[in-house]
Amino acid sequence: MRVKVLSRNPDDYVRDTKLDLQRVPRNYDPLLHPFEVQREYTRALNAAKLERVFAKPFLSSLDGHRDGVNCMAKHPKSLSTVLSGACDGEVKIWNLTKRQCIRTIQAHEGFVRGMCARFCGTSFFTVGDDKTVKQWKMESPEYGEEEEPIRTILGKTVYTGIDHHWKDAIFATCGNQVDIWDEQRTSPMCSLTWGFDSISSVKFNPIETYLLGSCASDRNIVLYDMRKSTPLKKVILTMRTNTLCWNPMEAFNFTAANEDYNLYTFDMRYLESPVMVHMDHVSAVLDVDYSPTGKEFVSASFDKSVRIFPADKGRSREVYHTKRMQHVITVKWTSDNKYILCGSDEMNIRLWKANASEKLGVLAPREKAAMNYNQKLKEKFQYHPQIRRIIRHRHLPKSIFGQIKEQRIMREARRRKELNRRKHSKPGSVPIVSERKKHIVAVVK
Repeated sequence: MRVKVLSRNPDDYVRDTKLDLQRVPRNYDPLLHPFEVQREYTRALNAAKLERVFAKPFLSSLDGHRDGVNCMAKHPKSLSTVLSGACDGEVKIWNLTKRQCIRTIQAHEGFVRGMCARFCGTSFFTVGDDKTVKQWKMESPEYGEEEEPIRTILGKTVYTGIDHHWKDAIFATCGNQVDIWDEQRTSPMCSLTWGFDSISSVKFNPIETYLLGSCASDRNIVLYDMRKSTPLKKVILTMRTNTLCWNPMEAFNFTAANEDYNLYTFDMRYLESPVMVHMDHVSAVLDVDYSPTGKEFVSASFDKSVRIFPADKGRSREVYHTKRMQHVITVKWTSDNKYILCGSDEMNIRLWKANASEKLGVLAPREKAAMNYNQKLKEKFQYHPQIRRIIRHRHLPKSIFGQIKEQRIMREARRRKELNRRKHSKPGSVPIVSERKKHIVAVVK
């Protein structure tokens, strides 16, 4: 006689914690579950609602500066170390784990215009209004030792930005021109210029490390090749670009933060039109920084808000603001892809979660599985009207909400005016210009 017996290993049913639900066996045969889609839709709706319930992105405020925070830099090797420079010439080094300042340096007279860490993390560079470039040790001085820079370079003009090469002992500064410096020399290796206006920002490409990009106040974005010692090409926009940031995963893509409230993602091989126009801010965009994955970037604006954009979408997925936060001048995305730091006018550095509803700390395996399941459900039903409305809904300050409505009316009026002109003109005399090409004046090679 043959007897069939169900055999189950009791170890598979042990609870992770005392409060856990008892695990039960399930049969996933679709014939036994005729209302599976309906149940999943309800779960997706609950997951979307709970995501908004648990969305508490603000973590802490690092206060200690006595003037507005003008620039920040990340430590290349340490996740918990960040540097900030203020408008009174003071530089602070922060420990993010303890959320406190571990060192303060009176680096410059006047503004600290820019700062960057050396690729090995042993030292960092600052530039200021006093026409100097200074190199400082990352470690605190010994007991009784003076707080002195390793070396100081006195320039002829004010330097407005600085960036370090990702592999070599070379750094670039910008002011009236872009200067490439060797760390061992007191005069620049080469000076690059194209036009006669002041340059506000310069950035090395993290992948093709011999390429640089710079933004000038005559509305230009200029690309340089360090090997040729000449500019490559430039694109002229309708309004000034404040800064740019290279995509750390795609060597040819960069995003520019513009005065016309938009951000533009360009492919450097084809500058005739941007790959994507990112529109959501209601005032000038002052800074931009990519996530280490290259899939998203964060932008800081004069409208007192911080927005997170997917790199391939035109609208932001998240907006951060507080009552006390003033004009946000600088922003950084931490190297572990978990946090965002922003420095603003009212002397504070704020720490935010990159994913607003993410749970911090150690997750139990079943917790992790439940979160992944909820995420998949939200992706599956993301186009259903009810779920899409809940996921997209954000509370905004009254000032930003009013300006968005006003700009929508103005945009509609411009579109109507253009349609009327086309309607009452000779066919073909008023060309149709796409949104992407509207903001490009010329490309010079």
